[in-house]
Amino acid sequence: MADRKPNIILTYIDNLGYGDLGCYGSTLHRTPHLDRMAAKGMRFTSFYSTSGVCTPSRTSIMTGCYPRRVGMHISDRGGAVLQPVAKKGLNPREITIATLLKSQGYATACIGKWHLGDQPPFLPTRHGFDHYFGIPYSDDMDQSERHPQFPPIPLMRQEEVIEAPVDRDYLTKRYTEETISYIAAHKDEPFFIYLPHAMPGSTAHPFASPDFKGKSANGAYGDSIEELDWSHGQIARALVELGLDGNTLVLWTSDNGAVGRDPQQGSNAPLKGWGYDTSEGAMRMPCIARWPGHIEPGAVCDELTSTMDMLPTCAGVSGTGAPQDRIIDGQDIRPMLFGEAGAHSAYDDKGFFYYFMGQLQAVRAGDWKLYLPLADKQLNLRGDRAITEPKLYDVRHDLGEENEVSSQHPEVVSRLLALAEAARGDIGDMDRQGVGQRPAGWIEEPEPRLLNAPECAGG
Repeated sequence: MADRKPNIILTYIDNLGYGDLGCYGSTLHRTPHLDRMAAKGMRFTSFYSTSGVCTPSRTSIMTGCYPRRVGMHISDRGGAVLQPVAKKGLNPREITIATLLKSQGYATACIGKWHLGDQPPFLPTRHGFDHYFGIPYSDDMDQSERHPQFPPIPLMRQEEVIEAPVDRDYLTKRYTEETISYIAAHKDEPFFIYLPHAMPGSTAHPFASPDFKGKSANGAYGDSIEELDWSHGQIARALVELGLDGNTLVLWTSDNGAVGRDPQQGSNAPLKGWGYDTSEGAMRMPCIARWPGHIEPGAVCDELTSTMDMLPTCAGVSGTGAPQDRIIDGQDIRPMLFGEAGAHSAYDDKGFFYYFMGQLQAVRAGDWKLYLPLADKQLNLRGDRAITEPKLYDVRHDLGEENEVSSQHPEVVSRLLALAEAARGDIGDMDRQGVGQRPAGWIEEPEPRLLNAPECAGG
């Protein structure tokens, strides 16, 4: 075991807010297993997704790149996320975390929501994963009654649909069981498990199994959160029972913030804003890491980090490096994870960029976030209006963005504007093509083959 490469489990939650866990301040949700993980590991407080919506954020965690760099910032229909039977998907020529780790001898599994294309060339099994079990897009995308060409929500194993529609009440439970089974089956070799849960999801009333339904103090949303906590506890216990706990890096985060459902149940507190835009509430995520003997218990990291860092970091942990034949935007955060003296974020110098679909709307470096002046601001999913003057906030110390300070720090404004202009030239902005962009995958005639799936028993 001492000479074996470490296992890696990367859990990705759907639409969970910064303030939804006890270790991040929630008093509504009981999350003892995740709170224990934070107490025994590291909690990040300036960790970002690259998007406030699903498809782009998942692109980044897989590729280590901004969504716009790899053409996944907008759907084939001009929307924010991919719909069923989309022509577009993650280009098979992109190198994912799974592709890298598979080349290092890892068994690789994706268990959960994919949302990077439902056509064969775009599926997890074509992107380095030996094993896939899950739904190919969001749990709210059953449009079959209104649009017969679209399938009901399918559950897939490998590249085959095994149920449609799937019973969403049981997704968290089934993903957990599948994960534990995979761990047990591959306990004698290094493994990488990407666990993108479907919950609390995008529906107005999140799903949970009967053991959790109606049990929380916060309605259906709270039921879903508490079952996700249970899921982590079950996986953590399995690692201990199988003797794998000390040789497994576990990473746990969310794709974007709580989205402001009615009635409102999720929380991004103390951040401002909700999911689906470029606010802090949309893109600043809870993130917890644990690896006994490597990460100091009870550590807190406030360095600027992101989902793009998962690829270079996991590559480093496995004994290899990020691809050298293409631009990778993320950084290897092992120095921060391991508490090395002087470790700091590369984004402090090069900037971290907040895109909504194709438009650059804000930039952060160090303490500072600048909302860019945008006379033709692309409407976000909440219909916010354009701002015409730059707005600067110290988002490290003023988490609620209560004090706008651009007039006090003109030199910071100038520096962040320059970083934004460099990003426009490299990654692009609106109709301006960036010199460093790469194309997404594309199929001219996608097949709605999922319509032929067997029905779910009792579904």
